[in-house]
Amino acid sequence: MDADARIGLRSLPKDLAAKVARHLVMAGRLAEDEPELAYKHARAARRLASRVGIVREAAGIAAYHAGEWAEALAELRAARRLGAGDDSYLPVMADCERGLGRPERALDLIKSPEADKLDPMGRVELRIVESGVRRDLGQQDAAVVTLQIPELRDRRLRPWSVRLFYAYADALEEAGREEEASDWFARAAAADRDGETDAAERYAELEGLHILDTEEDEDGAETVDEETEETEEPEEAEETEAVDDAESPEVASAEEAVEDEGPAVVEDVAATDIAFVPAEPELPAVPDDDAEEAAPQAPALFLEPKPIIEEQPPPPDDNDKDND
Repeated sequence: MDADARIGLRSLPKDLAAKVARHLVMAGRLAEDEPELAYKHARAARRLASRVGIVREAAGIAAYHAGEWAEALAELRAARRLGAGDDSYLPVMADCERGLGRPERALDLIKSPEADKLDPMGRVELRIVESGVRRDLGQQDAAVVTLQIPELRDRRLRPWSVRLFYAYADALEEAGREEEASDWFARAAAADRDGETDAAERYAELEGLHILDTEEDEDGAETVDEETEETEEPEEAEETEAVDDAESPEVASAEEAVEDEGPAVVEDVAATDIAFVPAEPELPAVPDDDAEEAAPQAPALFLEPKPIIEEQPPPPDDNDKDND
């Protein structure tokens, strides 16, 4: 919470102020994304502290974002009476009158003396509301002229530039000046760096263009890649099974025969491990005629055969002679 809100809650008991503060914080956080839930938090804070001006102001802003025009108008008027609301909410109150179908009352607020006290941002917002009121009254050209203010031609981007460019382009299109509207929608899209408006889509519609969402394309590409990977995995499994089935008994027997012969050892040798040995000098060829001179001859040896000695019986013993 900001300092002004904390100061406004000092009149409450500590425990009650803490509860109200929690509701106000949630109302501020959810105002743009979940306006209905933000409005519920603001109403809860209002029930707890209906006499605190800052609470009524927060309830009015939450009701405005939720489209509760009568409730928003009543809360903002109450906040001004309690001294909390200031003139900066005058454009919001005029827009609530317009939402309630009371354009004349909206013009009364726009032309009131309080409008002269607004800052540049407030004055631009009030002109945007007035342009919408003129369109509701069927004054299309007046709606365009209402927004032709010096801030429209400012070469520097201001906090109000996006909304002003967009409102002016919208008024031009409503007046049938589509070519000019296309140009100002393009300017609004260029200034809208946070993508708060649909200026780019409006420009593309007028020019007959089609905008591609790159984020969706990337998500789709990732999905296709995942599906492709899932499809390739079963195919690889089928190929493996086919190779296993293709191994016949003949191939298996051939492999066994190779294993019996002995495994062939293949060594991986790096290119840097190869040693280059110089070739040996070649000997000159010797002619056939000079072969005897070139090679020394060994002397021929003839060995005489040894005589075969036959084994003779041993001589008779003397004892054998006596016996005889």
